[in-house]
Amino acid sequence: MVKGLGWFGIVRLGLVQSAIGASVMLSTSLLNRIMTVELALPLALPAGLVAWHYGVQLARPLWGHGSDRGARRTPWIVGGMAALMLGSLIAVDSLGLLAERAPLGYAMAIAAYALIGAGVGAAGTSLLALLATLVAPERRAAAAATSWIMMIAGIVITAAIASKLLDPFTPFRLAMVSGGISVGAFLLAWGAVRGVEPRGIAPPAETDVPGQSFGAALREMLSERDARHFTAFVFLSMLAYSMQDLILEPFAGLVFGLTPGQSTGLSGVQHGGVLLGMLLAGIGGSAFGGGAPAVLRRWIVGGCVGSALALAGLGIAAGVGPAWPLALNVWLLGFANGVFAVAAIGAMMGLASSAGEAREGLRLGVWGAAQAIAFGLGGLSGALGVDALRALGGGAESFAGVFAVEAGLFLAAALLATGMRAGVPRLREAML
Repeated sequence: MVKGLGWFGIVRLGLVQSAIGASVMLSTSLLNRIMTVELALPLALPAGLVAWHYGVQLARPLWGHGSDRGARRTPWIVGGMAALMLGSLIAVDSLGLLAERAPLGYAMAIAAYALIGAGVGAAGTSLLALLATLVAPERRAAAAATSWIMMIAGIVITAAIASKLLDPFTPFRLAMVSGGISVGAFLLAWGAVRGVEPRGIAPPAETDVPGQSFGAALREMLSERDARHFTAFVFLSMLAYSMQDLILEPFAGLVFGLTPGQSTGLSGVQHGGVLLGMLLAGIGGSAFGGGAPAVLRRWIVGGCVGSALALAGLGIAAGVGPAWPLALNVWLLGFANGVFAVAAIGAMMGLASSAGEAREGLRLGVWGAAQAIAFGLGGLSGALGVDALRALGGGAESFAGVFAVEAGLFLAAALLATGMRAGVPRLREAML
């Protein structure tokens, strides 16, 4: 297949990532805070639901392999976005029943987050595979960085708008705002992807790959040392990345007294930092020029260490309280996260296509599944850790304990990254 997708096409596909980010912000950030603070439900409930949606994403390799074998990836993207929209709407509808502790509410929430996980997995994996398929090798890292930057921009813009519209908070306002975001995200993604993928492309059945079963293709990938090592690195680093996801907004509400609109705005501040960090690493780390592995490694390590320091600051904030510059601290955390993430994405895109065509979907699916496991475990363990420490009589220091563990994981990920070379060698010796 000719890889000649221009920047206009890359930006259009980036709008799909923006739509995914806008929709996911509802389930992993806003609804988490509503359940915990306004509905007084234990943190374990939204954490479990988010972990469940990541568990569903363990099917990413299967979806990626399916898009590898098919003639087009666009239907997987549009279908995934439709599932994501429907799941987001059902999740909001379940809140009234959850407030009454009704069994139907729990059933609706479980079904909703299953749809959200399936939608994110199918659309996200197929989107990155489409980029890897259509974009020339020298532009792949830049294309991936651009799409993720646009995803963060979508989160920032959506969080800023939602924070203004949600206050004063009422269930009706929440339903209107979340419904508008969900439907708007689907329409944006559908319009953005339409017509980008050329029609009439022969299915890759003419190659030797699609004749493989899913199991055979997976075994072939995992037999490659570099692929196994990168999978291990993705898991550990994303575990560190995700532990604060479900506790940051409750932390802001319970310790600093922020309203739902204010804490949603804080999420926008964090992702604004992520956006700037991604831009800096994308340019300085040469992700926008097909950066060398050694250069990307330095940015990965720097981002991990910076994230650890910012989390140490949040631990101090738990003891200091409202006098601490919370917004600045959260912005710095986002900035360091963005530096780390975009450098890792650049390395991932280079490795995804290293084995040739018609394998990108499976590889990206495997790494997406590793990320999903880490995100699910990270978010759930962070929330359960806070609940456990609070049950033992802890107050704000319960959050500080989780932030400290997360900082330690980031330092461990930085240590692993120092052993990365071209093709990610030596990671096996550090991990296995």
